[in-house]
Amino acid sequence: MLAATLSRAVFKITHGKNLVYNTCWEDPRLDRTALELSQSDRLLVITSAGCNALDYALDGLERIDAVDVNSRQNALLELKLAGIRELDYETFFELFGRGRLSDWDSIYGQTLRNALPLAAREYWDKNGKFFYGKGRRPSFYFRGSAGFFAWSMNVYINRIARIRPQIERLLEAQTLEEQQQIYHDEVKSSFWGPRLEWLLKRDATLSLLGVPRAQRKQLEKFYPGGIAKFIEDRLDAVFTKLPLKDNYFWRVYLTGEYTKECCPEYLREENFAQLKGGLVDRIHTHTTTILDFLESTDQTYSRYVLLDHMDWLAEHHADILQRQWQAIVDHADDGARILWRSAALEVHFVDPIEVQLDDQTRYLHELLGYNDQLAEELHAKDRVNTYGSFAIATLHKSSPYAAADDNHERTGATQDPVSHGALAHSG
Repeated sequence: MLAATLSRAVFKITHGKNLVYNTCWEDPRLDRTALELSQSDRLLVITSAGCNALDYALDGLERIDAVDVNSRQNALLELKLAGIRELDYETFFELFGRGRLSDWDSIYGQTLRNALPLAAREYWDKNGKFFYGKGRRPSFYFRGSAGFFAWSMNVYINRIARIRPQIERLLEAQTLEEQQQIYHDEVKSSFWGPRLEWLLKRDATLSLLGVPRAQRKQLEKFYPGGIAKFIEDRLDAVFTKLPLKDNYFWRVYLTGEYTKECCPEYLREENFAQLKGGLVDRIHTHTTTILDFLESTDQTYSRYVLLDHMDWLAEHHADILQRQWQAIVDHADDGARILWRSAALEVHFVDPIEVQLDDQTRYLHELLGYNDQLAEELHAKDRVNTYGSFAIATLHKSSPYAAADDNHERTGATQDPVSHGALAHSG
């Protein structure tokens, strides 16, 4: 009990007044394939750093509502939206591609500040120093909670493991065979060891990455070797099984900046022009919980991207998770597509949830049809590769038992709500 209490306190201190994510750590290439987005879709997504909301917007969606309980995450997305509207491409890329802008003060004061809503303006009035490109952390991508961890890992690479040249060669490798050779022969033995394993088992360390104790417990319980082994295996997969040439997630984490050849889609010049042409006006930010937002709006949605926040809710606020799913169902189109991720290798907490539909009580496993084959195929290609599982579900409201029938055929199981979780894939 004491450990759990301390862990929650550390997590609250770390995230209570901080920008946590300076870049999204969910691969939108997978999401766009899974969601099959169209111009008639209305999407609700957790904001995080806003990169993926901008990525989805490139498909010309009718509306995107980005919801986050952390106002600083929405302030970051608002700065990106203002930058797209007000800046030229080269300046915007310096800001969010390089993570620094030498004349930040003048550009912010003269161009960006008045284009921001009040809450975002107040935040960047105080934190524009993130983009100065000076000091020990000279990139925006070394700022915020996750950015501090990235900076710490770079210090470890440069001063303790002393493998910066090897990391640079790894990132520039042209083939998987070359990556594998550099990683196994020159990087892993120097990078990975008991000190790093010990550090990665600490709740305080994982809190910097936005990983609550509930997620760590899932992996410690179900993954052979626990969370340190899980991270080691994920790193092995990223650096030996997936091409790094377009893996902008790990490039920015290991260098503090993107290149024009390896960056999120919103930072590519042709996509910047599309967003500037009006697509950003379809993105709306909301600082609140998903539950409170849905209970306060008449908007309905055809697509939901829930990230991994349900891990924490399932552990600490199962009642809120149930109400949230009720609100999702109430505001969803029939056939709505819903994505989520989890640290867990097997997700058991979604399907037993009860909701009301047409004055009847239904288990979610009766309403959700899972595309496990596609989820497994996509999860194996995940460039981030830090989640235990990935779920793609379609909500069947007009014929709820169709989902139950599909799941029965998929699992060969009985209609026990606890046994029907979205099959997780360790990738």
